[in-house]
Amino acid sequence: MDLLLSSFEIIARWDVIAALLIGAIGGVVVGGLPGVGAAVAIAIVLPATFALEPIVGITLLLGIYGSSMFGGAIPAILVNTPGTPVNALTTYDGYPMTKRGEARRALSLAYSASFFGAVFSIVALILLAPVLAKVAPMFGAREIFLAAFLGILLVVITHRGQVLAAAMLACLGIFLQTIGIESTAYTQRYTFGQGWLQSGVDLIVVVLGLFAVSQALILFMEKDKDIKLPHVEKVGFFTQMKDLWIYRRIAAVGSAFGVFCGMIPGVGEFMSQFMSYSYAQRTSKTPEMFGKGNPEGIVASEAANNSVPAAAMIPLLALGIPGEELTAMMLAVFYVHNVVPGPQLFSGSMDFIIALYLCLLILNVIVVAFLYFATDTLMKVMLIPNRFLGMMILTFSLIGVYSLRNSLTDVAIASGFGVFGFILKRLDYPTSPIILGIVLGKLMEDRFRTAMARVREPFDFIDRPIAFVLFCMIVVALLIHGYTMFKGAKAKKTAKKEPIHE
Repeated sequence: MDLLLSSFEIIARWDVIAALLIGAIGGVVVGGLPGVGAAVAIAIVLPATFALEPIVGITLLLGIYGSSMFGGAIPAILVNTPGTPVNALTTYDGYPMTKRGEARRALSLAYSASFFGAVFSIVALILLAPVLAKVAPMFGAREIFLAAFLGILLVVITHRGQVLAAAMLACLGIFLQTIGIESTAYTQRYTFGQGWLQSGVDLIVVVLGLFAVSQALILFMEKDKDIKLPHVEKVGFFTQMKDLWIYRRIAAVGSAFGVFCGMIPGVGEFMSQFMSYSYAQRTSKTPEMFGKGNPEGIVASEAANNSVPAAAMIPLLALGIPGEELTAMMLAVFYVHNVVPGPQLFSGSMDFIIALYLCLLILNVIVVAFLYFATDTLMKVMLIPNRFLGMMILTFSLIGVYSLRNSLTDVAIASGFGVFGFILKRLDYPTSPIILGIVLGKLMEDRFRTAMARVREPFDFIDRPIAFVLFCMIVVALLIHGYTMFKGAKAKKTAKKEPIHE
Protein backbone atom coordinates (compact mmCIF):
# COMPACT_ATOMS: atom_id res chain seq x y z
CA MET A 1 0.00 0.00 0.00
CA ASP A 2 2.85 2.38 0.80
CA LEU A 3 4.37 1.67 -2.61
CA LEU A 4 1.07 2.44 -4.34
CA LEU A 5 0.67 5.69 -2.41
CA SER A 6 4.22 6.65 -3.30
CA SER A 7 3.43 6.00 -6.98
CA PHE A 8 0.32 8.16 -6.78
CA GLU A 9 2.43 10.96 -5.29
CA ILE A 10 4.72 10.78 -8.33
CA ILE A 11 1.87 11.31 -10.81
CA ALA A 12 -0.25 13.64 -8.68
CA ARG A 13 1.64 16.69 -9.92
CA TRP A 14 0.66 19.34 -12.41
CA ASP A 15 3.52 18.55 -14.84
CA VAL A 16 2.68 14.82 -14.99
CA ILE A 17 -1.04 15.57 -15.42
CA ALA A 18 -0.19 18.09 -18.15
CA ALA A 19 1.97 15.46 -19.89
CA LEU A 20 -0.92 12.99 -19.67
CA LEU A 21 -3.33 15.43 -21.29
CA ILE A 22 -0.94 16.75 -23.94
CA GLY A 23 0.32 13.27 -24.83
CA ALA A 24 -3.14 11.71 -25.04
CA ILE A 25 -4.88 14.54 -26.91
CA GLY A 26 -1.85 15.46 -29.03
CA GLY A 27 -1.37 11.85 -30.08
CA VAL A 28 -4.99 11.55 -31.21
CA VAL A 29 -4.70 14.78 -33.21
CA VAL A 30 -1.43 13.66 -34.80
CA GLY A 31 -2.96 10.28 -35.63
CA GLY A 32 -5.85 12.02 -37.36
CA LEU A 33 -3.44 13.85 -39.68
CA PRO A 34 -2.74 11.54 -42.64
CA GLY A 35 0.95 11.49 -43.48
CA VAL A 36 2.32 12.57 -40.10
CA GLY A 37 2.25 9.70 -37.60
CA ALA A 38 3.64 9.13 -34.11
CA ALA A 39 7.28 8.86 -35.21
CA VAL A 40 7.29 12.40 -36.63
CA ALA A 41 5.52 13.86 -33.58
CA ILE A 42 7.82 12.07 -31.11
CA ALA A 43 10.89 13.17 -33.07
CA ILE A 44 9.77 16.82 -32.81
CA VAL A 45 8.87 16.60 -29.10
CA LEU A 46 11.91 14.53 -28.07
CA PRO A 47 14.43 17.39 -27.56
CA ALA A 48 11.99 19.14 -25.19
CA THR A 49 11.63 16.01 -23.02
CA PHE A 50 15.31 16.15 -22.03
CA ALA A 51 14.52 19.14 -19.80
CA LEU A 52 11.69 17.22 -18.09
CA GLU A 53 11.80 14.58 -15.39
CA PRO A 54 11.83 10.96 -16.68
CA ILE A 55 8.22 10.17 -15.66
CA VAL A 56 7.01 13.36 -17.38
CA GLY A 57 8.99 12.84 -20.57
CA ILE A 58 8.21 9.13 -20.91
CA THR A 59 4.50 9.75 -20.20
CA LEU A 60 4.38 12.41 -22.89
CA LEU A 61 6.06 10.19 -25.49
CA LEU A 62 4.02 7.12 -24.58
CA GLY A 63 0.85 9.17 -24.81
CA ILE A 64 1.68 10.24 -28.35
CA TYR A 65 2.78 6.71 -29.30
CA GLY A 66 -0.30 4.90 -28.03
CA SER A 67 -3.05 7.41 -28.72
CA SER A 68 -1.96 8.17 -32.30
CA MET A 69 -3.39 4.81 -33.36
CA PHE A 70 -6.78 5.77 -31.88
CA GLY A 71 -6.75 8.91 -34.01
CA GLY A 72 -5.39 7.11 -37.07
CA ALA A 73 -8.55 5.02 -37.28
CA ILE A 74 -10.72 8.11 -37.91
CA PRO A 75 -9.49 9.00 -41.44
CA ALA A 76 -8.99 5.29 -42.19
CA ILE A 77 -12.68 4.63 -41.60
CA LEU A 78 -14.22 7.88 -42.84
CA VAL A 79 -12.15 8.80 -45.92
CA ASN A 80 -10.21 5.58 -46.70
CA THR A 81 -6.87 7.19 -45.77
CA PRO A 82 -5.02 5.71 -42.77
CA GLY A 83 -3.87 8.36 -40.31
CA THR A 84 -0.83 6.25 -39.43
CA PRO A 85 0.66 3.44 -41.55
CA VAL A 86 -0.43 0.79 -39.03
CA ASN A 87 -4.09 1.74 -39.54
CA ALA A 88 -3.93 0.58 -43.16
CA LEU A 89 -5.83 -2.67 -42.53
CA THR A 90 -8.60 -0.71 -40.81
CA THR A 91 -9.47 0.85 -44.17
CA TYR A 92 -10.28 -2.59 -45.62
CA ASP A 93 -13.49 -2.93 -43.64
CA GLY A 94 -13.92 0.50 -42.05
CA TYR A 95 -14.45 2.50 -45.22
CA PRO A 96 -16.94 0.03 -46.76
CA MET A 97 -18.96 0.30 -43.55
CA THR A 98 -18.92 4.10 -43.91
CA LYS A 99 -20.20 3.82 -47.48
CA ARG A 100 -23.03 1.64 -46.14
CA GLY A 101 -23.95 4.38 -43.69
CA GLU A 102 -22.41 2.58 -40.67
CA ALA A 103 -19.62 5.07 -39.88
CA ARG A 104 -20.85 5.41 -36.28
CA ARG A 105 -20.61 1.68 -35.62
CA ALA A 106 -17.24 1.37 -37.39
CA LEU A 107 -15.72 4.13 -35.23
CA SER A 108 -17.34 2.63 -32.14
CA LEU A 109 -15.74 -0.73 -32.79
CA ALA A 110 -12.35 0.87 -33.56
CA TYR A 111 -12.36 2.90 -30.33
CA SER A 112 -13.50 0.03 -28.11
CA ALA A 113 -11.12 -2.51 -29.70
CA SER A 114 -8.24 -0.04 -29.33
CA PHE A 115 -9.08 0.54 -25.66
CA PHE A 116 -9.38 -3.20 -25.00
CA GLY A 117 -6.05 -3.92 -26.72
CA ALA A 118 -4.28 -1.15 -24.82
CA VAL A 119 -5.55 -2.29 -21.41
CA PHE A 120 -4.77 -5.93 -22.29
CA SER A 121 -1.14 -5.03 -23.07
CA ILE A 122 -0.78 -2.90 -19.93
CA VAL A 123 -1.85 -5.90 -17.84
CA ALA A 124 0.72 -7.99 -19.75
CA LEU A 125 3.36 -5.35 -19.02
CA ILE A 126 2.51 -5.41 -15.30
CA LEU A 127 2.71 -9.21 -15.18
CA LEU A 128 5.62 -9.96 -17.51
CA ALA A 129 8.12 -7.11 -17.03
CA PRO A 130 8.94 -8.02 -13.38
CA VAL A 131 9.38 -11.69 -14.38
CA LEU A 132 11.80 -10.73 -17.15
CA ALA A 133 13.55 -8.35 -14.74
CA LYS A 134 14.19 -11.28 -12.36
CA VAL A 135 15.81 -13.20 -15.21
CA ALA A 136 17.77 -10.12 -16.31
CA PRO A 137 20.49 -10.42 -13.58
CA MET A 138 21.53 -13.63 -15.30
CA PHE A 139 22.36 -11.53 -18.37
CA GLY A 140 26.06 -10.74 -18.49
CA ALA A 141 27.90 -8.80 -21.16
CA ARG A 142 27.83 -11.63 -23.69
CA GLU A 143 24.11 -12.28 -23.14
CA ILE A 144 23.26 -8.61 -23.65
CA PHE A 145 25.41 -8.57 -26.80
CA LEU A 146 23.65 -11.64 -28.20
CA ALA A 147 20.21 -10.27 -27.28
CA ALA A 148 20.98 -6.96 -29.01
CA PHE A 149 22.35 -8.81 -32.04
CA LEU A 150 19.20 -10.94 -32.15
CA GLY A 151 17.15 -7.75 -32.03
CA ILE A 152 18.93 -6.24 -35.04
CA LEU A 153 18.70 -9.56 -36.88
CA LEU A 154 14.94 -9.75 -36.35
CA VAL A 155 14.54 -6.14 -37.46
CA VAL A 156 16.35 -6.98 -40.69
CA ILE A 157 14.70 -10.28 -41.59
CA THR A 158 11.18 -9.03 -40.89
CA HIS A 159 11.54 -6.62 -43.83
CA ARG A 160 10.63 -9.28 -46.38
CA GLY A 161 11.66 -8.39 -49.88
CA GLN A 162 13.98 -5.70 -48.51
CA VAL A 163 16.31 -7.76 -46.33
CA LEU A 164 19.50 -6.65 -48.06
CA ALA A 165 18.49 -2.97 -47.92
CA ALA A 166 17.46 -3.28 -44.25
CA ALA A 167 20.76 -5.00 -43.40
CA MET A 168 22.77 -2.29 -45.13
CA LEU A 169 20.81 0.46 -43.36
CA ALA A 170 21.26 -1.28 -39.98
CA CYS A 171 25.01 -1.49 -40.66
CA LEU A 172 24.95 2.22 -41.54
CA GLY A 173 23.37 2.90 -38.14
CA ILE A 174 26.03 0.81 -36.39
CA PHE A 175 28.72 2.73 -38.27
CA LEU A 176 27.24 6.13 -37.41
CA GLN A 177 27.48 5.44 -33.67
CA THR A 178 31.23 4.75 -34.00
CA ILE A 179 31.98 8.25 -35.32
CA GLY A 180 33.70 10.57 -32.85
CA ILE A 181 35.98 10.11 -29.86
CA GLU A 182 36.00 6.49 -28.68
CA SER A 183 35.12 6.24 -24.99
CA THR A 184 37.72 3.64 -23.88
CA ALA A 185 41.02 4.78 -25.38
CA TYR A 186 39.83 8.30 -26.28
CA THR A 187 41.00 7.93 -29.86
CA GLN A 188 39.27 9.56 -32.81
CA ARG A 189 37.34 7.32 -35.18
CA TYR A 190 36.22 8.33 -38.67
CA THR A 191 36.52 12.04 -37.96
CA PHE A 192 38.95 12.64 -40.88
CA GLY A 193 40.43 15.60 -39.05
CA GLN A 194 37.08 17.41 -38.87
CA GLY A 195 36.50 18.97 -35.46
CA TRP A 196 32.71 18.97 -35.82
CA LEU A 197 32.72 15.16 -36.04
CA GLN A 198 34.60 14.64 -32.77
CA SER A 199 31.41 14.76 -30.72
CA GLY A 200 29.83 12.12 -32.96
CA VAL A 201 26.49 11.99 -34.71
CA ASP A 202 23.72 12.60 -32.17
CA LEU A 203 20.84 10.11 -32.19
CA ILE A 204 18.21 12.84 -31.87
CA VAL A 205 19.63 14.75 -34.82
CA VAL A 206 19.38 11.61 -36.96
CA VAL A 207 15.86 10.88 -35.69
CA LEU A 208 14.59 14.36 -36.48
CA GLY A 209 16.17 14.27 -39.91
CA LEU A 210 15.02 10.81 -40.94
CA PHE A 211 11.47 11.13 -39.65
CA ALA A 212 10.43 14.77 -39.29
CA VAL A 213 12.41 16.62 -41.99
CA SER A 214 11.92 13.86 -44.56
CA GLN A 215 8.17 13.77 -43.90
CA ALA A 216 7.98 17.54 -44.31
CA LEU A 217 9.65 17.21 -47.71
CA ILE A 218 7.17 14.51 -48.73
CA LEU A 219 4.23 16.70 -47.69
CA PHE A 220 5.65 19.55 -49.80
CA MET A 221 5.54 17.25 -52.83
CA GLU A 222 1.98 15.97 -52.32
CA LYS A 223 -1.18 17.65 -53.52
CA ASP A 224 -3.97 18.50 -51.10
CA LYS A 225 -6.74 15.92 -51.09
CA ASP A 226 -10.36 16.79 -51.72
CA ILE A 227 -11.97 15.27 -48.62
CA LYS A 228 -15.70 15.13 -47.92
CA LEU A 229 -16.44 14.39 -44.29
CA PRO A 230 -19.54 12.37 -43.36
CA HIS A 231 -21.61 13.20 -40.29
CA VAL A 232 -20.93 10.94 -37.30
CA GLU A 233 -23.05 10.76 -34.17
CA LYS A 234 -21.58 10.52 -30.68
CA VAL A 235 -21.26 7.05 -29.18
CA GLY A 236 -21.07 6.44 -25.43
CA PHE A 237 -18.23 4.39 -23.93
CA PHE A 238 -20.47 1.67 -22.51
CA THR A 239 -22.31 1.41 -25.81
CA GLN A 240 -18.96 0.91 -27.54
CA MET A 241 -17.86 -1.82 -25.11
CA LYS A 242 -21.24 -3.54 -25.42
CA ASP A 243 -20.80 -3.63 -29.20
CA LEU A 244 -17.28 -5.03 -28.78
CA TRP A 245 -18.60 -7.84 -26.55
CA ILE A 246 -20.01 -9.52 -29.67
CA TYR A 247 -16.46 -9.89 -31.00
CA ARG A 248 -14.67 -10.47 -27.69
CA ARG A 249 -12.83 -13.59 -28.92
CA ILE A 250 -11.26 -11.75 -31.85
CA ALA A 251 -10.37 -8.78 -29.63
CA ALA A 252 -8.67 -11.05 -27.09
CA VAL A 253 -6.72 -13.05 -29.68
CA GLY A 254 -5.74 -9.90 -31.57
CA SER A 255 -4.50 -8.30 -28.35
CA ALA A 256 -2.49 -11.44 -27.55
CA PHE A 257 -0.86 -11.26 -31.00
CA GLY A 258 -0.04 -7.61 -30.33
CA VAL A 259 1.60 -8.39 -26.98
CA PHE A 260 3.61 -11.23 -28.48
CA CYS A 261 4.81 -9.19 -31.45
CA GLY A 262 5.44 -6.11 -29.33
CA MET A 263 7.85 -8.01 -27.10
CA ILE A 264 9.94 -9.21 -30.04
CA PRO A 265 12.33 -6.57 -31.43
CA GLY A 266 11.65 -5.60 -35.01
CA VAL A 267 8.20 -7.17 -35.32
CA GLY A 268 5.70 -4.66 -33.92
CA GLU A 269 2.33 -3.50 -35.21
CA PHE A 270 2.47 -4.61 -38.83
CA MET A 271 3.10 -8.27 -38.12
CA SER A 272 0.62 -8.36 -35.23
CA GLN A 273 -2.23 -6.84 -37.25
CA PHE A 274 -1.69 -9.18 -40.21
CA MET A 275 -1.60 -12.20 -37.89
CA SER A 276 -4.73 -10.99 -36.12
CA TYR A 277 -6.56 -10.14 -39.35
CA SER A 278 -5.66 -13.50 -40.90
CA TYR A 279 -6.85 -15.35 -37.80
CA ALA A 280 -10.14 -13.44 -37.77
CA GLN A 281 -10.73 -14.20 -41.45
CA ARG A 282 -9.91 -17.90 -41.10
CA THR A 283 -12.21 -18.39 -38.12
CA SER A 284 -15.05 -16.12 -39.27
CA LYS A 285 -18.46 -17.47 -40.27
CA THR A 286 -18.47 -14.93 -43.11
CA PRO A 287 -14.87 -14.81 -44.42
CA GLU A 288 -16.08 -13.61 -47.81
CA MET A 289 -17.17 -10.32 -46.21
CA PHE A 290 -13.61 -9.36 -45.18
CA GLY A 291 -12.55 -6.33 -47.18
CA LYS A 292 -16.19 -5.49 -47.83
CA GLY A 293 -17.17 -4.09 -44.44
CA ASN A 294 -16.88 -6.91 -41.90
CA PRO A 295 -16.80 -5.52 -38.32
CA GLU A 296 -14.52 -8.39 -37.30
CA GLY A 297 -11.78 -6.97 -39.51
CA ILE A 298 -11.84 -3.62 -37.69
CA VAL A 299 -11.72 -5.30 -34.27
CA ALA A 300 -8.86 -7.60 -35.29
CA SER A 301 -6.76 -4.77 -36.72
CA GLU A 302 -7.29 -2.15 -34.00
CA ALA A 303 -6.97 -4.53 -31.02
CA ALA A 304 -3.66 -5.86 -32.36
CA ASN A 305 -2.26 -2.39 -33.17
CA ASN A 306 -2.99 -0.82 -29.80
CA SER A 307 -1.71 -3.72 -27.73
CA VAL A 308 1.83 -3.27 -29.09
CA PRO A 309 3.01 0.00 -27.38
CA ALA A 310 2.81 -1.20 -23.78
CA ALA A 311 4.15 -4.64 -24.77
CA ALA A 312 7.15 -3.00 -26.46
CA MET A 313 8.00 -1.49 -23.05
CA ILE A 314 8.57 -4.97 -21.57
CA PRO A 315 12.05 -5.61 -23.05
CA LEU A 316 12.83 -1.89 -22.76
CA LEU A 317 12.17 -1.71 -19.00
CA ALA A 318 13.50 -5.18 -18.14
CA LEU A 319 16.61 -5.34 -20.35
CA GLY A 320 17.10 -1.86 -21.78
CA ILE A 321 16.66 -3.21 -25.32
CA PRO A 322 14.25 -1.24 -27.55
CA GLY A 323 12.08 -3.15 -29.99
CA GLU A 324 11.70 -0.43 -32.62
CA GLU A 325 12.51 3.22 -33.35
CA LEU A 326 9.86 4.72 -31.05
CA THR A 327 10.99 2.84 -27.94
CA ALA A 328 14.58 3.66 -28.93
CA MET A 329 13.65 7.33 -28.67
CA MET A 330 12.16 6.71 -25.23
CA LEU A 331 15.35 4.95 -24.16
CA ALA A 332 17.23 8.16 -24.98
CA VAL A 333 15.11 9.98 -22.35
CA PHE A 334 16.06 7.37 -19.74
CA TYR A 335 19.78 7.73 -20.49
CA VAL A 336 19.72 11.53 -20.44
CA HIS A 337 18.50 11.38 -16.84
CA ASN A 338 20.87 8.55 -15.84
CA VAL A 339 17.95 6.17 -15.34
CA VAL A 340 19.16 2.74 -16.49
CA PRO A 341 16.41 0.25 -17.39
CA GLY A 342 16.88 -3.26 -16.05
CA PRO A 343 16.68 -5.21 -12.79
CA GLN A 344 18.06 -2.32 -10.74
CA LEU A 345 15.16 -0.15 -11.91
CA PHE A 346 12.64 -2.70 -10.55
CA SER A 347 14.52 -3.18 -7.28
CA GLY A 348 15.36 0.44 -6.56
CA SER A 349 12.62 2.44 -8.28
CA MET A 350 9.52 0.28 -8.16
CA ASP A 351 7.38 3.32 -7.33
CA PHE A 352 8.51 4.85 -10.66
CA ILE A 353 7.53 1.66 -12.51
CA ILE A 354 4.07 1.54 -10.88
CA ALA A 355 3.59 5.24 -11.63
CA LEU A 356 4.35 4.47 -15.28
CA TYR A 357 1.73 1.70 -15.27
CA LEU A 358 -0.86 4.06 -13.78
CA CYS A 359 -0.04 6.72 -16.37
CA LEU A 360 -0.61 4.23 -19.17
CA LEU A 361 -4.02 3.29 -17.80
CA ILE A 362 -5.07 6.90 -17.26
CA LEU A 363 -3.89 7.84 -20.76
CA ASN A 364 -6.28 5.41 -22.40
CA VAL A 365 -9.21 6.62 -20.31
CA ILE A 366 -8.43 10.22 -21.32
CA VAL A 367 -8.24 9.23 -24.99
CA VAL A 368 -11.62 7.47 -24.97
CA ALA A 369 -13.27 10.38 -23.15
CA PHE A 370 -11.72 12.89 -25.55
CA LEU A 371 -12.84 10.94 -28.60
CA TYR A 372 -16.41 10.86 -27.29
CA PHE A 373 -16.59 14.65 -27.22
CA ALA A 374 -14.21 15.63 -30.01
CA THR A 375 -14.58 13.21 -32.94
CA ASP A 376 -16.44 15.79 -35.06
CA THR A 377 -13.73 18.39 -34.39
CA LEU A 378 -10.94 15.91 -35.10
CA MET A 379 -12.43 15.16 -38.48
CA LYS A 380 -11.76 18.77 -39.49
CA VAL A 381 -8.06 18.29 -38.77
CA MET A 382 -7.89 16.14 -41.91
CA LEU A 383 -8.64 19.26 -43.97
CA ILE A 384 -5.33 21.00 -43.10
CA PRO A 385 -3.36 21.58 -46.36
CA ASN A 386 -0.32 19.33 -46.81
CA ARG A 387 2.13 22.14 -47.55
CA PHE A 388 1.12 24.11 -44.47
CA LEU A 389 1.48 20.97 -42.38
CA GLY A 390 4.87 20.26 -43.93
CA MET A 391 6.10 23.77 -43.16
CA MET A 392 5.01 23.46 -39.52
CA ILE A 393 6.79 20.10 -39.16
CA LEU A 394 9.96 21.43 -40.78
CA THR A 395 10.00 24.55 -38.62
CA PHE A 396 9.48 22.76 -35.31
CA SER A 397 11.92 19.96 -36.15
CA LEU A 398 14.77 22.33 -37.06
CA ILE A 399 14.09 24.43 -33.96
CA GLY A 400 14.28 21.22 -31.92
CA VAL A 401 17.60 20.26 -33.52
CA TYR A 402 19.13 23.67 -32.88
CA SER A 403 17.95 23.69 -29.26
CA LEU A 404 19.92 20.52 -28.47
CA ARG A 405 23.37 22.14 -28.54
CA ASN A 406 22.73 25.53 -30.18
CA SER A 407 24.61 24.20 -33.18
CA LEU A 408 24.02 25.03 -36.83
CA THR A 409 26.14 21.98 -37.65
CA ASP A 410 23.43 19.79 -36.12
CA VAL A 411 20.85 21.57 -38.26
CA ALA A 412 22.93 20.84 -41.37
CA ILE A 413 23.35 17.18 -40.38
CA ALA A 414 19.61 16.83 -39.70
CA SER A 415 18.84 18.42 -43.08
CA GLY A 416 21.21 15.96 -44.78
CA PHE A 417 19.52 13.01 -43.08
CA GLY A 418 16.17 14.55 -44.00
CA VAL A 419 17.07 14.43 -47.69
CA PHE A 420 18.41 10.88 -47.22
CA GLY A 421 15.21 9.84 -45.44
CA PHE A 422 13.14 11.46 -48.20
CA ILE A 423 14.99 9.36 -50.80
CA LEU A 424 14.51 6.19 -48.74
CA LYS A 425 10.78 6.81 -48.35
CA ARG A 426 10.38 7.58 -52.05
CA LEU A 427 12.11 4.28 -52.85
CA ASP A 428 9.96 2.55 -50.22
CA TYR A 429 12.97 1.53 -48.09
CA PRO A 430 12.71 1.32 -44.27
CA THR A 431 14.32 3.92 -42.02
CA SER A 432 13.88 2.18 -38.65
CA PRO A 433 16.97 -0.12 -39.09
CA ILE A 434 19.20 2.96 -39.01
CA ILE A 435 17.86 4.12 -35.63
CA LEU A 436 18.02 0.66 -34.10
CA GLY A 437 21.50 0.23 -35.53
CA ILE A 438 22.66 3.38 -33.71
CA VAL A 439 21.05 2.41 -30.39
CA LEU A 440 21.78 -1.31 -30.36
CA GLY A 441 25.16 -0.86 -32.08
CA LYS A 442 26.46 1.17 -29.14
CA LEU A 443 25.12 -1.43 -26.72
CA MET A 444 26.69 -4.28 -28.71
CA GLU A 445 30.09 -2.59 -28.93
CA ASP A 446 30.30 -1.87 -25.21
CA ARG A 447 29.15 -5.34 -24.17
CA PHE A 448 31.39 -7.08 -26.71
CA ARG A 449 34.48 -5.35 -25.34
CA THR A 450 33.55 -6.28 -21.80
CA ALA A 451 32.80 -9.89 -22.75
CA MET A 452 36.01 -10.42 -24.72
CA ALA A 453 38.10 -9.78 -21.60
CA ARG A 454 36.97 -13.21 -20.31
CA VAL A 455 36.78 -15.09 -23.60
CA ARG A 456 39.73 -17.25 -24.57
CA GLU A 457 38.17 -19.43 -27.26
CA PRO A 458 35.17 -18.79 -29.57
CA PHE A 459 32.99 -21.33 -27.76
CA ASP A 460 33.58 -19.55 -24.44
CA PHE A 461 31.18 -16.89 -25.71
CA ILE A 462 28.23 -19.27 -25.51
CA ASP A 463 29.26 -21.53 -22.62
CA ARG A 464 26.50 -20.22 -20.34
CA PRO A 465 22.85 -21.36 -20.58
CA ILE A 466 21.22 -18.04 -21.57
CA ALA A 467 24.00 -17.20 -24.01
CA PHE A 468 23.64 -20.63 -25.62
CA VAL A 469 19.84 -20.23 -25.89
CA LEU A 470 20.22 -16.80 -27.50
CA PHE A 471 22.82 -18.19 -29.91
CA CYS A 472 20.44 -21.01 -30.85
CA MET A 473 17.66 -18.48 -31.44
CA ILE A 474 19.96 -16.54 -33.78
CA VAL A 475 20.82 -19.72 -35.70
CA VAL A 476 17.15 -20.77 -35.90
CA ALA A 477 16.12 -17.32 -37.14
CA LEU A 478 18.78 -17.45 -39.86
CA LEU A 479 17.80 -20.98 -40.88
CA ILE A 480 14.10 -20.12 -41.07
CA HIS A 481 14.86 -17.03 -43.12
CA GLY A 482 17.19 -19.02 -45.39
CA TYR A 483 14.54 -21.68 -45.91
CA THR A 484 11.91 -19.04 -46.67
CA MET A 485 14.18 -17.42 -49.25
CA PHE A 486 14.99 -20.79 -50.84
CA LYS A 487 11.31 -21.74 -50.98
CA GLY A 488 10.39 -18.38 -52.54
CA ALA A 489 13.16 -18.63 -55.14
CA LYS A 490 12.08 -22.19 -56.00
CA ALA A 491 8.46 -21.08 -56.41
CA LYS A 492 9.52 -18.28 -58.78
CA LYS A 493 11.65 -20.68 -60.79
CA THR A 494 8.76 -23.13 -61.09
CA ALA A 495 6.40 -20.35 -62.15
CA LYS A 496 8.76 -19.28 -64.94
CA LYS A 497 8.98 -22.83 -66.30
CA GLU A 498 5.22 -23.31 -66.47
CA PRO A 499 3.84 -22.75 -70.00
CA ILE A 500 1.46 -19.88 -70.56
CA HIS A 501 -1.94 -21.07 -71.77
CA GLU A 502 -3.77 -18.66 -74.02
